Amino acid sequence: MRIWHWPVFGGKRASDREIPAPASNRRDRALEDAIRRDRIGLRFQPQIEPASGRVIGVEALARWSEAESPESLFARAEAAGLAERLSRAIQRKALRIASGWRGPLASLPLSINLLPRDLDRAGYAQWLLGEIEMAGLHPERITVEIVESSVMADDPKVAARLARLRAAGVRIAIDDFGTGYSSLAYLTTLPLDAIKIDRAMISDIVGGSRDRIVVKAMIRLARELDLKVIVEGVENLAQLHLLEEWGCDLYQGFLGAGALDEAELARFVIAAEQTAAA
Repeated sequence: MRIWHWPVFGGKRASDREIPAPASNRRDRALEDAIRRDRIGLRFQPQIEPASGRVIGVEALARWSEAESPESLFARAEAAGLAERLSRAIQRKALRIASGWRGPLASLPLSINLLPRDLDRAGYAQWLLGEIEMAGLHPERITVEIVESSVMADDPKVAARLARLRAAGVRIAIDDFGTGYSSLAYLTTLPLDAIKIDRAMISDIVGGSRDRIVVKAMIRLARELDLKVIVEGVENLAQLHLLEEWGCDLYQGFLGAGALDEAELARFVIAAEQTAAA
């Protein structure tokens, strides 16, 4: 097992104008201005292979000086009727940034997050594939992460839109797996490539026998379904040892690295490669 520790586009297009502004009782001019002026920043959290310590991918995470976390940022956007606009702006920006990566980041896979209403829109799959193409990226390099509670396992429209993305090469992952109510149904009805086990599920796997049994069974089930397993929130070696033993493919968490800017990410990837090769 290899461990490398790390401290913690402007302009509207026709496709954007097609998005109706949701009704809102509160206008957030500061956030609206930040989206319009491209002032929402991005950081990238490495997804690390337990055995080698190599960085196999990154997840794009939004950052704004007036919000404490991506969750609080999107909660504020939702209250102001700006969530979908923010979501698309972040997805587009992440794709554009990744398209410019060179050197150690040149072929690094990128994960982006989807909102429930992204999948609700009939034209979303076409929009995203168009953005990937305009960024000059191969679809196989992109993974879309869907929050588990946002997916209707019995909704054929959602499955069809995901299937279209997957047929084009985009990979599909269920985020926060294990925190919703229909996890097993998702595994059998949606076109998936990976599950991301939520940090809440692993926080007590070292000391809690029930948590250990549940997470181990989840990983075994995913492996039998030929799905990759990514675990979030890994904070200590004891957790990582167990997850590696059970067959976890990748992990995210402060044990490896927090959310990094591009320069920090490049240095981290280089250092991880050097450590793995030593």
